[in-house]
Amino acid sequence: MKALSIHAHFYQPPREDPLTGELPVEKGAAPYHDFNEKILAECYRPNAILGNFEYISFNVGATLMNWLQNNDQVTYRRIRAQDKAAFLRSGVGNAIAQPYFHVILPLANRREKETQIHWGIMDFVKHFGRIPKGMWLPETAVDYETLSLVAQHGIQYTILAPWQARENGLDPTKPYLVKLDNGDEITVFFYHDSLSGGVSFHPNMTENAYEFVEKQLESKYFGAQDQLMLIASDGELYGHHKKFRDWFLAYLVQSACQQKAIEITTPGLWLKSHPPKETIGIQENTSWSCHHGIARWSEDCGCTPGNGKWKRVLRQAFDRLASTLDDVFSSEGTLLGIDPWEMRNRYISVLSKELSFTDFLSEFSLNAYPSWKVHQLELLMRSQFERLRMFTSCGWFFDRFDRIETRNNVAYAAHALWLAYLATGINLSDQFEEDLLDVHRSDISISGQEIYQDSIEKISRYYDRKKIISR
Repeated sequence: MKALSIHAHFYQPPREDPLTGELPVEKGAAPYHDFNEKILAECYRPNAILGNFEYISFNVGATLMNWLQNNDQVTYRRIRAQDKAAFLRSGVGNAIAQPYFHVILPLANRREKETQIHWGIMDFVKHFGRIPKGMWLPETAVDYETLSLVAQHGIQYTILAPWQARENGLDPTKPYLVKLDNGDEITVFFYHDSLSGGVSFHPNMTENAYEFVEKQLESKYFGAQDQLMLIASDGELYGHHKKFRDWFLAYLVQSACQQKAIEITTPGLWLKSHPPKETIGIQENTSWSCHHGIARWSEDCGCTPGNGKWKRVLRQAFDRLASTLDDVFSSEGTLLGIDPWEMRNRYISVLSKELSFTDFLSEFSLNAYPSWKVHQLELLMRSQFERLRMFTSCGWFFDRFDRIETRNNVAYAAHALWLAYLATGINLSDQFEEDLLDVHRSDISISGQEIYQDSIEKISRYYDRKKIISR
């Protein structure tokens, strides 16, 4: 049997103002209000109309899926319905989960990984109404601790790049089993390198679905054994990055492959009848988008032009702030006699609007506290939300720290420490501001410290106005 699976990673970073929760006008998205609306019109909505989600493997980041739910109910319902149709047909849905925020998990501590994975799974359940079998790791960045935590949460498989395998001689047409420390195991599918790269970066390859199957795909199969060709790419490729590629995808998975007796499937469905027979190791601290492992998000590795030394300084500043915020949060939890990290993990029930904050506290027998204490706890939980969001990978992905992605991360960090200050009176601003002074580059007129100062001044004005209004 010859089979093909297309995996599309659909994602938009959190670009909303941390104070208002609203996306600002983005000039580059004109005539649309912002890039979410632009990409919705060019990619998400057309692919949903064409029914492509019923035939591909896909993940939709939590920040994007929640935005779709609030801004385009028709597209949101179509995506869910197409996943459900696949599930009813085969017993396996097409959608898989991803961690809640798009963070580089190997750079996170164990508790942060735990929360991101748990929140991602619970958000998936909220939208798709079932437990996910697979999980996409942001940038496919991986280490054994991440895989162990994913497996402990019941995830059966993930998708990696072929160069993330430790052994040579990888056969990307079959799944492999990765053995983990605590006796757990997880299946890994490796996508096909040249096909995935061609689809992503060579526009001429995706002009005609029938020619793609005949000239590119068929020749990759060999022998008589069952083989799965897995192509992985950003989902935005299909219509946003490349015009009309939504139609290419539709013809590919709904017509062209069938004409050549190539079965359209997904990793989850393939796994039902083709369990892994071989084990393999993984190269820790690797990803699909950095030639130097995961250095792109922590140091000057050469993947981006210019001087990238600011990345290490920014990462260290954020790590120090996160550690201090965690200490503040943990101390409060200890005083209350609760496990603060369990509380943080279960906070997803508030984020998903399953519980009010008061009902959430009642699960920890904390609802009898006076209103000022309840307010303090709510501020600390919101601070932890921002502390997790501030590590969104886009802030380190590009070459310049004065881009909107890094500015947003700094704004989330500023809001996190401000909320912690409102809750406890502990000032974390001075140290963070000092750490950001060394985020600079000769060809950028502003420093990281100045970006932070802009953010914290805006936050201060916002809360001052709230005080006046509340009086």
